[in-house]
Amino acid sequence: GLAPLIEEEIINLKGIVIDSKSGISGAGRNVDLGYLFSEVNEGVKAYKVGVHRHTPEIEQELGLLAGEKVTVSFTPHLIPMDRGILTTIYTNIKKDISEQNLFSLYKRYYSGKTFLRILEQGRFPFTKDVRGTNFCDIGFKVDQRVGRIIVITAIDNLGKGAAGQAIQNMNIMMGLDEKEGLLYPGLSP
Repeated sequence: GLAPLIEEEIINLKGIVIDSKSGISGAGRNVDLGYLFSEVNEGVKAYKVGVHRHTPEIEQELGLLAGEKVTVSFTPHLIPMDRGILTTIYTNIKKDISEQNLFSLYKRYYSGKTFLRILEQGRFPFTKDVRGTNFCDIGFKVDQRVGRIIVITAIDNLGKGAAGQAIQNMNIMMGLDEKEGLLYPGLSP
């Protein structure tokens, strides 16, 4: 969700904060007291604060886009749902941009990307909207009052975050349409 902001040099690369809420399946299949239903139900907790295994990967990919070293503060939280990840990213504005222009930039940048859905201004991702799919929904807000752009994304960690992404990658590697086998209705309820 940060690629267009980095490539267009709209945000400051220092002070990026990533706050991610993950369903229990995001922690893997562990038979550990801290991951049992009775332990996580009706509660939310931060985990692996400042030491999460995905932090170096996030920094590497953002650094490749920026052409310089990028460090982020990444804090995942475990929430009492089976699947899904809602991530809120806080960035500091470097270049003024209106919300309408930002929306146009995102639509242009992700044009033709079947599995990335840019939500209309004022709408924000909801994990239930991507549950059981390979979609990533992206919404954002320009908060001029504090000089930030806030980007919010939602994926199903078992779809886009795992199996769905693997199928999409395989399709591309095998010369198939990347959508093959991936456009199916989501789960309900």
